[in-house]
Amino acid sequence: VQLVESGGGLVQPGGSLRLSCAASGSTFSRSTMNWYRQAPGKEREFIAQIRSAGASTKYADSVKGRFTISRDNAKNTVYLQMNSLKSEDTAVYYCNAFLLGLYSYWGQGTQVTVSS
Repeated sequence: VQLVESGGGLVQPGGSLRLSCAASGSTFSRSTMNWYRQAPGKEREFIAQIRSAGASTKYADSVKGRFTISRDNAKNTVYLQMNSLKSEDTAVYYCNAFLLGLYSYWGQGTQVTVSS
């Protein structure tokens, strides 16, 4: 499984961005998909999760109510809509695919910078 993130960039506080993660292979629809982020000097942290059928989602408290995770299994793509961005959201954002409770795959990351 290969994961390629896109959609990062520079945005002002209060702005919005939508990240995308395109997955290769035929296992996407069976994978739990996650978004993580890592800010400079900090550990990588969990942000959001969506189960394979898309009915179940989970968020870190720091982004709840501002970020929305979704997926399109027909396009092998997972999204992260980020609204009301804050400076503390600045980080490299990573897509993760977790398959069968055993296999974990990571993308290369996309930089999000929130600054005026």
